[in-house]
Amino acid sequence: MELDKDNANPTILNPSDLPSRRRELAVKKREDGGTGLFDELIPAYTYLNDPFDGPVSSSDSDDDSVEDIDEQEIYDLISSISDPEHPLSLGSLAVVNLPDIHIQPPTNPLSSISTVVVEITPTITHCSLATVIGLGVRVRLEQALPPRFRVDVRVKKGTHSTDDQVNKQLGDKERVAAALENGTLMGVIRRMLATCE
Repeated sequence: MELDKDNANPTILNPSDLPSRRRELAVKKREDGGTGLFDELIPAYTYLNDPFDGPVSSSDSDDDSVEDIDEQEIYDLISSISDPEHPLSLGSLAVVNLPDIHIQPPTNPLSSISTVVVEITPTITHCSLATVIGLGVRVRLEQALPPRFRVDVRVKKGTHSTDDQVNKQLGDKERVAAALENGTLMGVIRRMLATCE
């Protein structure tokens, strides 16, 4: 974000206050010294219930299963992206917020393609790097999500002085493709994504 006298000190959120599923998955030590990390994956084994003895059901196959991805998971993917000008994450600066992420189901019953919509909120209304931030979010999601998702990143209405123009740039596939071929711009985006977990 562009530093200026209007917002030289943007509001910074404490990372521990940000919504995350990662804390719920934190590894804790048990009394027996184990971590419990894989306990749900390993069934209790006795000779009376040998998992390899008996017929194989079709539900045992994971080939047809589709992992559910929700808004929290999308937020976890993009909240750690570094701001191009501040040494802070987009989540800490409230540029990305959980309520501004939506997953839209397929519009055609014959299609399996869902759309992830992310609305970003620049820290100042005349941020010159809003398009770069949007591109960074888009690149991160396109790299991390399976191909059954389309990504739509836009500036939240009323949060930028030229939000219509920025959204037009972010929504134009040819402009996005041309921007991603620019070596200097890709260097900035790589630095932004270097902080992603």
